[in-house]
Amino acid sequence: MTDNNQTPVEPHLPVEPHLKVFKDRSILIDETGQELVFKEGRPTEETAQRHRRIMQALEQGFLDNVIEECKSPERAAVNLDEEDIELLDCLVSSVTSEVGRAIVGLSVLQLCVKAIEPSQNIRLHKAGTGDFSWEQGLSMRTIDSRYITPTLRRHALLRVNRDGIMMTRSLAENYPYTQLYKAAMRGAKKEWLEMVDRVEKGALNAREGLKVVIVALLRRSDAFASLVSETLQTMEKYLVLSPSHRDVANLIKAHINGSTYSARLMEIALHSLFQTHSEEGVLNGALKALSQMRSANKKHGNVGDIEVTSHTNPLYILEAWDSKYGKPYLRDELDELSEKLETHAETEIAGFVVDTAPDLRADIVERANEIAAIHNTEIELESFDGFIERQLQRANSSDINIYARKWLIAYIESLAQKRRDIAPIDEPCDAWLMSLKQALEQQTI
Repeated sequence: MTDNNQTPVEPHLPVEPHLKVFKDRSILIDETGQELVFKEGRPTEETAQRHRRIMQALEQGFLDNVIEECKSPERAAVNLDEEDIELLDCLVSSVTSEVGRAIVGLSVLQLCVKAIEPSQNIRLHKAGTGDFSWEQGLSMRTIDSRYITPTLRRHALLRVNRDGIMMTRSLAENYPYTQLYKAAMRGAKKEWLEMVDRVEKGALNAREGLKVVIVALLRRSDAFASLVSETLQTMEKYLVLSPSHRDVANLIKAHINGSTYSARLMEIALHSLFQTHSEEGVLNGALKALSQMRSANKKHGNVGDIEVTSHTNPLYILEAWDSKYGKPYLRDELDELSEKLETHAETEIAGFVVDTAPDLRADIVERANEIAAIHNTEIELESFDGFIERQLQRANSSDINIYARKWLIAYIESLAQKRRDIAPIDEPCDAWLMSLKQALEQQTI
């Protein structure tokens, strides 16, 4: 029964975002109808205080510290949604010798500002006593010329003009940085403005986003390119010596054990071997791309770090292997595997590879057999050495030593970012490659 005196509620209709410009202010109306007011005028005292805190943090090395953190694989791991990481990766990947550098440099500045002072609006880029100023604006040109551009140049992360990114005229218009910012510019303008929106709305954590951008710049740097070239040359010298399959396996194992973030390296090493399997046509199915370290297997529905699926049905898992560095006792891992198999009952083989010998006490063996019986899945628990030896036997008629050398090539090329289609490694690989180059050099003396 309807109350005739009740006023009908109008359904919410989407609003076309637009910007109203007045003599002393601009008002952004977003798609929900919410208004954001940007007042013109000299910066308020609160804004001035934020500006001083930002400058002080940068003076004390905030950006340098983040860059150094991002050079360490374990410290560079981020906690962001996949779509945010893809957005920021796309932003950085837009940089060429001709376009995109100013936008990426400004993005670094804005993410630094928001990470240091979350209450500071990063849409407003002018402040001071000149012809134009925002009450809540920052002098981004000053911040950039003193701290951002010099730091990016010093670390060879971005080739930008010594005078700074804000010398780019298209970034200096007297309008807030919103999706409606009309200045023509070359580069990932759409991704940049989407990043600004997400940061301002609290949907994208600025410090985590900054780490993604810095790691992506590290991957693209001239220094990394030189290291890749030197490592590949050293690898060729090593391969000329015709190392045996055990020589290769021992080299890779020593590199894993002697490096930081050994757990991730072991995953990459095992996946690289399966890349060789795939290239040599010894798999009965298709190898899935290496998962990002930030992606928890359970969250993303993966049974293992390495998965081989049916050619005809990518949801049908033929093999799933999980790398476990420093975890020989696998009771919790077996219980978790059992949960995964409830939604992947088709899995034919699932196993764990441990850097040392797996702990095969009675309760572990019993639990593995129980899971195998429940899910009709073959369960295997193997050491790294035993697993590698057995997997190399899949070479069939091929020379096992040559096969292992192809594995080494896949491993090095994966770390060198040469196989991002199958091995999209987003951790910084500089330290890993440097130690691997040194290990190869020791073998070629």
